[in-house]
Amino acid sequence: MLETTLRTETQPGVGETLTETPVDHGPVTTQFRRPLSIALLSYRSAPHTGGQGVYVKHLSKALVDLGHRVDVLSGQPYPELDSRVGLVKLPSLDLHAEENAVTALRLAHFRDPLDVYEWYAHVSGMFPEPYTFGRRAFRFLEKNRARYDIVHDNQSLSWTLLKLHRLNLPVTATIHHPITKDRKIDLDAEPHIGIKLLIRRWYSFLEMQKKVSRRLNHIVTVSDRTRQDVSQEFRVSTHSMEVIHNGVDTDLFAPDSSTPRLKNRLITTASADVPLKGLNYLIKAYAQLLTDYPDLQLRVIGRLREGHTSKLLDRFGLRDRVQFVSGLSDEQIAREYAQATIAVCPSVYEGFGFPAAEAMSCGVPLVSTDGGALPEVVGDAGLLVPTKDHLELAGAIHSLLSDPSRQLAFAQRGRARMLNTFSWRHAAEKYVQHYTKAIADAHR
Repeated sequence: MLETTLRTETQPGVGETLTETPVDHGPVTTQFRRPLSIALLSYRSAPHTGGQGVYVKHLSKALVDLGHRVDVLSGQPYPELDSRVGLVKLPSLDLHAEENAVTALRLAHFRDPLDVYEWYAHVSGMFPEPYTFGRRAFRFLEKNRARYDIVHDNQSLSWTLLKLHRLNLPVTATIHHPITKDRKIDLDAEPHIGIKLLIRRWYSFLEMQKKVSRRLNHIVTVSDRTRQDVSQEFRVSTHSMEVIHNGVDTDLFAPDSSTPRLKNRLITTASADVPLKGLNYLIKAYAQLLTDYPDLQLRVIGRLREGHTSKLLDRFGLRDRVQFVSGLSDEQIAREYAQATIAVCPSVYEGFGFPAAEAMSCGVPLVSTDGGALPEVVGDAGLLVPTKDHLELAGAIHSLLSDPSRQLAFAQRGRARMLNTFSWRHAAEKYVQHYTKAIADAHR
């Protein structure tokens, strides 16, 4: 069942029914003549599930700060949004949250063949959410087309994006990075041929994403590296892609002089137990560092699941030494950074790298790999090491732990880089220019 919530500053969280007239969010503060009404599509949007949720939260707020109107159309888990941003809930079966997905099918689901397909695809090893979310979003937009000037897709890249021209709706899409990178890293890390076949089936949605992205006239990538990789992996023309860097909430993620920084504490973010995030390399580096720093702590913002990471922790006898914390608010995450000695980003690949940017914004010295767009984000304001090399990672961390003056220098340099280079307001202004061009091109 579709549920719609419009949030206002006077009645936060109170549900209302969508009308044909968008809510007035106040005067436009940009150079454009009138506010745009934007449908921002995101099939999974909670900030704690990864960078795409962070992106939806902060971009939508920055757009309404400029005076524009935004409705986020989302499946579960739902986003945390500014009170001025509308939320249109498009519930999936959310089978990943079920203890037993096989028995999650109900008689009520047979009323909608899409629900049945989602259940079948999931239990047979596929990841159908980008496709099924796109179908649900199209149903809503078909009935509410008059509300919106443009549709902005957040990497679902569903077939139904290509049908929006029938509704005379301009469309653009953000690609954070080509998920073919995730698939390759997962396959390389898996030794068993049977599991490799299951991994390939799970990633079968990629064929849809490749074909859809090639037919879109307007695409945003969040880094130059992502733009190059999308062009190579998806065979998309670079002429249809514009780079708009993500921002950082530098007011929230800021140095906190009231919170004492602890000695010999490492912090990292790993929102999912997948090889892409490189947590296994950090665990190996941590095991080596304990020889010289027996009191060294490793704190992971994320949930420990039984899998690659838990097996590695058991192998090194570190299950009780490495601390995992999850379900944190942004304020709590900023406090975690404030207490850390060094932040580490061990990722094999990042399309942007929110954890690295947020740590730098908090004034925490950073050690990062050079995976994907991380060098683009970090610049010379952190220590960069090669990916998949726990010895190099351990060496860089060791060099910073033993040199407080370098820690301070990198902390100051990282904060300055975030203030000077990465701003959500600047990103939102560039998105509005991008929207305006996409709208003009669609109406020619």
